[in-house]
Amino acid sequence: MNPRRLAARVDAPAQPAALKDVSSPRPTLSDAATLRARARLHIEQGAVTPGYAAEREVVVGLLNKALATEIVCVLRYKRHYFTATGIHAAPVAAEFLEHANEEMRHADALAKRIVELHGKPDFSPEGLAKRSYAEYAEGESLAAMIREDLIAERIAIEGYREMIAYLGPNDPTTQRVLKEILASEEEHAEDLSSLLEGMADER
Repeated sequence: MNPRRLAARVDAPAQPAALKDVSSPRPTLSDAATLRARARLHIEQGAVTPGYAAEREVVVGLLNKALATEIVCVLRYKRHYFTATGIHAAPVAAEFLEHANEEMRHADALAKRIVELHGKPDFSPEGLAKRSYAEYAEGESLAAMIREDLIAERIAIEGYREMIAYLGPNDPTTQRVLKEILASEEEHAEDLSSLLEGMADER
């Protein structure tokens, strides 16, 4: 082979490999006639249209576990509010009451979403503690109460994060409800952590 041709082949820059298109295909948009026709199907299902992509019964089950968790948290915070004693009791008890009221609002939001999904919110006291992710812990002292509430908030935070990830894009409305509750639970955890640190600093 001609040495000049060989040198030209060696010196020639390698051509980059063509990039593979890995972008997800965009979902198709329905025309007005299709949307109207789908909306007329199973109108008794209300907000649950044929385009609902999640497993409705599974989602309702998850929401009922979250509902039980919120109810248990309301009961625990109420117990701590009424039984808090000590030099720091007044401001801490006020925090307990505020959290109890916010947890009740969370429970209401979850129950409302369950009904929208044509499920039945489970408010039964029977089996409530077993359905709940968080525990009902009374706490023997003010610091122990704060600690137990903080643990419960951390449990709720992890639970809501997992539910949000599980739903993905399949149920954006439920995901939005859970994200709003998650943000509130994170605030609660920060409040309790600050209270616990403040009590430790004053010992």
